[in-house]
Amino acid sequence: MKNLFNNRSRALIAGIASLALLTACGSESDNMSEEPTTEWDRIQEEGKLTVATSGTLYPTSYREEGTDELTGFEVEVAKEIGKRLELEIEFTELGFDEMLTSVQTGQVDMAANDIEVTEDRKENFLFSTPFKYSYGTAIVRKDDLSGIETLEDLKGKKAAGASTSVYMETARSYGAEEVVYDNATNETYLRDVAIGRTDVILNDYYLQTLALAAFPELNITIHPDIKYSPSEVGVVMNKDNTELAENVNRVIEEMIEDGTVTEISGEFFNGADVTKKVDIEE
Repeated sequence: MKNLFNNRSRALIAGIASLALLTACGSESDNMSEEPTTEWDRIQEEGKLTVATSGTLYPTSYREEGTDELTGFEVEVAKEIGKRLELEIEFTELGFDEMLTSVQTGQVDMAANDIEVTEDRKENFLFSTPFKYSYGTAIVRKDDLSGIETLEDLKGKKAAGASTSVYMETARSYGAEEVVYDNATNETYLRDVAIGRTDVILNDYYLQTLALAAFPELNITIHPDIKYSPSEVGVVMNKDNTELAENVNRVIEEMIEDGTVTEISGEFFNGADVTKKVDIEE
């Protein structure tokens, strides 16, 4: 009788232990299933998109004078993307090179700062549907065009800009000496050309025209004969974040179709519609 009791006790204890183990496993499984399984799941759970931008590139990303409000063409495009995806947008202000590194390492979800789509960058990043089309121009000194007639004359000239921008790549390819700034304002770039500290700024046509209009007193102009490299611009995302890209593309295409991007463009580019493709003679 004693042995029978002991056997029954052992069986009961074993059953309770097994039930507890199964319950624990079930709880662990439930907890695991509640955790985000993709970056897009994480973004939706947190309810926000982190976006890298410079805050110093007029009119793409800047702070209005006398205010602390971040605005600009791509800042407002990013805000509208967030609104349509029902996500808060959290901006992080970084230098150009640091933006791309931050996207690649997952420190931010997206970068929006007039970043041109290139084949090299497409190997390392995902780009959204393009929403800005332009081409390259050159800012030079007004009185002597900085001694530059064609792109071939860039050899030996001091070209100002971000080291990894496509415009600096163009300058280097023609033998220019690069002068790199750490997230400097447009005024710093432009004044340095005007006083001869540098010779040329290669950049996007729309950005250059507005930068010049902001500082009419400076001895600088857009070179009348240099036009090159038709370009496309979109927001940049991590190569692995395909779900985010799909959702961002969906709303950008809606925004282009319903005229929202055109409206934002007109506000920041003096009425110009940068969503229209350009055709230049190179």
